[in-house]
Amino acid sequence: MKILVLRFSSIGDIVLTTPVVRALSQQVPGARVHFATKPAYRGIVAANPYVTKVHCLTGSLGELVAELKAERFDYVVDLHNNLRTGLIKLRLGVKSSSFDKLNLQKWLLVNLKIDQLPRVHIVARYLAAAAPLGVTDDRQGLDYFIPEQDEVDLAAALPATFQRGYVAFAIGAQHATKRLPVERIIELCALLRRPIVLLGGPEDESTGHVVELAFERNVPAVVPAPPRLPDSPYYFPPPVGEPTQLTSIYNACGKFSLNQSASLVRQAELVVSHDTGLMHIAAAFQKQIFSVWGNTVPEFGMYPYRSEFRVLEVPGLSCRPCSKIGYAECPQGHFKCMREIKFDLNLPPARDGR
Repeated sequence: MKILVLRFSSIGDIVLTTPVVRALSQQVPGARVHFATKPAYRGIVAANPYVTKVHCLTGSLGELVAELKAERFDYVVDLHNNLRTGLIKLRLGVKSSSFDKLNLQKWLLVNLKIDQLPRVHIVARYLAAAAPLGVTDDRQGLDYFIPEQDEVDLAAALPATFQRGYVAFAIGAQHATKRLPVERIIELCALLRRPIVLLGGPEDESTGHVVELAFERNVPAVVPAPPRLPDSPYYFPPPVGEPTQLTSIYNACGKFSLNQSASLVRQAELVVSHDTGLMHIAAAFQKQIFSVWGNTVPEFGMYPYRSEFRVLEVPGLSCRPCSKIGYAECPQGHFKCMREIKFDLNLPPARDGR
């Protein structure tokens, strides 16, 4: 049976489709699973052994449809469910199913602060879209496959002090309201008191440089109060009788490809991340995750899937969530959702998606 999976963007969303791809490949007799996405995300899918072929939207939609028609698919699983994928399904004219985006429930929460969202992870909704083919959740979590040539040799790539263990901190996010201000990144790094590798794209390099400079001078912009995280796996008190270890920073933003950054995440002791793609890649590697949320909320169903994590957020803020995606700046002007996160609180139990 030849099956087409549709998901055009973005990094985290595509990683979250991997349980569906695996289930289709392993549970549908004779399945050959093809995946259609944008060229920028081909590298996320191409190394997946459960994907037979990747199709990319490199030209017009008509050109992609012609390519897909030639494959003569038996079924389409639409995990994007927008106008473009609707047109593709219409023009292919084969049986299909789509995942429920819960747009009404999200609108009610964002605009009226009425929470009618079901407490299910988006992966469960993705799997429900494939249920007509008889697939079920194998409870194996997410997948992320790194090509051998993209595995990072720590001895060659990182300074010696980072080769004995480090925290990976994904400081980037597509929208500014999903990112901590730089002074709060510095504050959180100071609390971790460990070698920290900052991860992000070229657009995050300048922010990473500011953080790096703060710790080169050993004078953080914010001197934190003594941390009170005795119940958190993310707080590292110095061993009795040993001197306190200061935070050190290596700014890797813009220096590594996505797959190479994933390799650095895989080799980290733990991961700190905003609500972004590297958070889901960390979940695929079953890393402990320190998950930082600003204008979006875990209740949207996109928290780390089947991995140990803790949430840092400002609960009960009347203006939050202000968007299901994000903005270039806080609509209210105060940015309380990030500026008022308390890093010194006892964190709640993980919501792990099980």
